[in-house]
Amino acid sequence: MIQKLGQVMLYVDNQDQSKAFWTEKLGFQVVAEEDNGEGMRWIEIAPPGADTTIVLQNKAFVAKMEPDMNLGTPSLMFYTDNAEQLHADLKSKNVKVGDLVEIPGGKVFNFADDEENYFAVMERK
Repeated sequence: MIQKLGQVMLYVDNQDQSKAFWTEKLGFQVVAEEDNGEGMRWIEIAPPGADTTIVLQNKAFVAKMEPDMNLGTPSLMFYTDNAEQLHADLKSKNVKVGDLVEIPGGKVFNFADDEENYFAVMERK
């Protein structure tokens, strides 16, 4: 039986740039960083205290190793306690953010990383 979600793979063109985005602009921490010396490198990141991590994978390398793999961006919804503050903070760091909107379940907005991958953030009621 599955007990929890462990990792989400995010396939990126530039791992170092992506690592900087998530750690410097979103406040994520590097959980692990591995490089087998043969082109296979991954960087595992997560918000402090999170159970689920994101693994930044080299898109070109994975495409070469597994040509049939879907390398599209996963649709991720992050949660926050203060959507307005986070929205303003990301804007001040020049992160591309969408409008903050009120929906029946709370407040939500989207943001893009440096490779134009979009993610959502929600403050639940």
